[in-house]
Amino acid sequence: MTHNTGLSLAEAVREATAVLAAAGVPSPRVDAELLAEHLLGGGLGRLRALMLGDAPEPDGYADLVAERARRIPLQHITGVAHFRYLELAVGPGVFIPRPETESVVQLVLDWLSGRDKAPGMARPRVVDLGTGSGAIAGSIAHEVPGAEVFAVEFSEFAHAWAARNLAPLGVTLVRADLRDALPEHNGTFDVVVSNPPYIPAEAVPNEPEVALHDPPEALYGGGADGMELPTAAAASAARLLVPGGYFVMEHAEVQAGWIAAMLKRSGLWGQVSTHRDLNGRERATSAVLAHPADPRSDERIGQ
Repeated sequence: MTHNTGLSLAEAVREATAVLAAAGVPSPRVDAELLAEHLLGGGLGRLRALMLGDAPEPDGYADLVAERARRIPLQHITGVAHFRYLELAVGPGVFIPRPETESVVQLVLDWLSGRDKAPGMARPRVVDLGTGSGAIAGSIAHEVPGAEVFAVEFSEFAHAWAARNLAPLGVTLVRADLRDALPEHNGTFDVVVSNPPYIPAEAVPNEPEVALHDPPEALYGGGADGMELPTAAAASAARLLVPGGYFVMEHAEVQAGWIAAMLKRSGLWGQVSTHRDLNGRERATSAVLAHPADPRSDERIGQ
């Protein structure tokens, strides 16, 4: 670990910002501050107050800045990802949750809040297919205290991170493939939510943090169009939901039309709606189950 260079904290953060900007980091000033705050603790407010005085650069700061300049994700360096009201433990082997996924959680909350007086909805049953770090399932459990929340994850590494994040929140975590998970719970969930892998095979992400550090199994949806796992998530949702249950899935902007058409074509879904994220992109689709899928058949929606 390097020791401080004689720079003040404010000078060190300015220098770090320049280093990160030169490395192409998208938010160099924010990341420079968050790395300093990670070492000092106390939040960004305290950090900025210290920067107004003559506080010294913290030991090890330059090392962390050098790691971030190599485009190692900020969350891998700090070990933490912030998502809605949660602070999630993350690291190698798990997909880092993105801010746009917070709006998918909000769609679930809005749907549940419109039905909280309905019979049986005092304790809604919700399942998150492909939970990764547990961001979606954990947020729903935290923000809907009466909900009975399940989470499904296939990756051994991601499952370990999810277990750490979800255990304190009372979520039932299952290690299984989202294609055939929870058959003993068919037809019992009020909500199925999923942010499945959906990137097409040839669409390698531009950001080194994603392309080099997010696990490939959390990115690529299968097939040239990336639609194998999203299609499977929709089929599982039709199997797992009660009639009138709610399904919402995140996807790539370019897949919105295809997914809406797939759900409508199946004849199983009503109220198919496309939703925009905070940047105005069509990044989620929801539907209400009209006719449950027969779990004994090999039917796969969209095929």
